[in-house]
Amino acid sequence: MSDLILHHYPTSPFSEKIRLILGYKKLAWKSVIIPRIMPKPDVVALTGGYRRTPLLQIGADIYCDTALICDVLEHRQPVPSLYPQGSTGAVRIVAQWADSTLFWAAMGYSFSPAGATYMFKDQTPEDAKAFAEDRGKMRAGGTRMPAADATSAYKSYLRRIASMVDDQPYVMGQQPSLADFSCYHALWFTQRIAPLAGIFDATPSVSAWMDRMAVFGQGSVESSDAAAAIAVAAKATPAAVDKDTFQDDHGIALGSKVSITAESFGLEPTEGELVAATRTRYTLRRSDPRAGTLHVHFPRIGFQLRAVKPA
Repeated sequence: MSDLILHHYPTSPFSEKIRLILGYKKLAWKSVIIPRIMPKPDVVALTGGYRRTPLLQIGADIYCDTALICDVLEHRQPVPSLYPQGSTGAVRIVAQWADSTLFWAAMGYSFSPAGATYMFKDQTPEDAKAFAEDRGKMRAGGTRMPAADATSAYKSYLRRIASMVDDQPYVMGQQPSLADFSCYHALWFTQRIAPLAGIFDATPSVSAWMDRMAVFGQGSVESSDAAAAIAVAAKATPAAVDKDTFQDDHGIALGSKVSITAESFGLEPTEGELVAATRTRYTLRRSDPRAGTLHVHFPRIGFQLRAVKPA
């Protein structure tokens, strides 16, 4: 069985979501640290354009977006499950809310002037400026939630989470679920910013729940690097895809040249040949001079599929 290779960086909140799930499932994985900002030539060699963090590599298969990565890990190690007690639908809905609405409120609060000053206190002004410009490009001109509005929303959301963990250990009940990991990672990011961590004082049950989550750790980690990961991809053959469950909602046939782009934030497209489109994911085949032939996988939700017209 091919190794799990996570391409991430330490302060990435969505990476923390996956690292904690790897710990919960007691999985072994290889760690490749990638840049926080562009350029990311080694990432693009694997994805063809997608640059959000993290991404999961298994041989010559590249999985983008944590929603899909979670499903891959669940398939790899079904026990303990991310969907206990037949709660799949409700868990997915809460997780989607947490990865979007909750996350952006948390980021708006965390990147308030006091938070930004603390985060970049050991970096040069040029580094801080480069990070801000990079994230501005990822928003593609969209505005970030003002800090005051984000603070109000974040406090409300923390109270809602508190109401879910006041009388039970986890968000959906007695066992952890994907809802917990999705709610946790944005709060984890805020918790690391000392001047802002006091926002949790009003919801002690949330702090206690976060302590329970942190105990899962990060699994068995082995350091690696981008060159080794790209060499793994070049030597591997992508896994067979499921062409029998083709779901065509776009009038685009398998074998067509297409692009896949995130609906929001990080709009760099990935182009390739559409080789699978199931109920839940798209798969593109593409080639790279260094990484060889790859299958790049995206979830349907949150991404747009478009045909690429011949030049």
